[in-house]
Amino acid sequence: MSLKSQVQAYWEGEPCDFRHGKGEDSIDFFQEIARKRYEIESFIPDFADFGGGSGKRVLEVGVGLGVDFWSWVRHDARATGIDLTSRAVKLTRKQLDLRQIPRAAYNLSQGDAEALPFRDRSFDLVYSWGALHHTPRTDIAFREIRRVLAPGGVLKAMVYHVPCWTGWLLWGRFGLLAGKPSRRVKDLISQHLESPGTKAYTDREVHQLVGRAGFGNVRTRPALGPTDLLSLELSPRFHSPLYRIAQNLYPRWLVKTLGHRFGLLILIQAEKPKLRPGKGN
Repeated sequence: MSLKSQVQAYWEGEPCDFRHGKGEDSIDFFQEIARKRYEIESFIPDFADFGGGSGKRVLEVGVGLGVDFWSWVRHDARATGIDLTSRAVKLTRKQLDLRQIPRAAYNLSQGDAEALPFRDRSFDLVYSWGALHHTPRTDIAFREIRRVLAPGGVLKAMVYHVPCWTGWLLWGRFGLLAGKPSRRVKDLISQHLESPGTKAYTDREVHQLVGRAGFGNVRTRPALGPTDLLSLELSPRFHSPLYRIAQNLYPRWLVKTLGHRFGLLILIQAEKPKLRPGKGN
């Protein structure tokens, strides 16, 4: 299998946040997912500014279970969503059906971030939370986002960041305890955090990545994620009693006290430059 096929297979099997709820055929399932998501990542609504999307052409790349996509739709954005997996599209559509949202009120389809199926300058805002670091050619995905944004359009995205607590936890388990202390944190994130090939970037690397894609006015800030705090339901690969004990004893109060500097998440906001007279972009 190609790396992209492996990534797709992983998320078909375990959609983002899926483990936080039970009974996907009920609205209670999606409401619980949303409650938990915004509880453990409470900065998402302020960062996304869903209300600010009202009337705008908004594209979400990587809809997952559709929690944020529903937020765009209910705030009257002209919302379009894509995801690499058919299951995410199916579950997002199911959530909106359960909320009695007419399908004509939004656009939703399976698609590839590295080859967005939209015309140039189609959107005012592109939003992506935790998806772009999974696609094998993240650089191409950022260029595609710039292509489909209108001049002056805004990118809001989150990718993974190093150095971070999550990376050090992985190093402790798969580096130090495995007798391989020289292993790089980036390699451990790629191999053990989520889907194969997951990437993480320093702040400088993010600025370079987004700048090379043609964006300007790039602003970033790190944030603690649920894996930094071990405040989420553990994935099946970490379900042994040893991991449960470690989660219960974990000094998350100390991690919180030290602040967001070493958070797994890095929040990005950038703009596609406006057209200059005689120039096309």
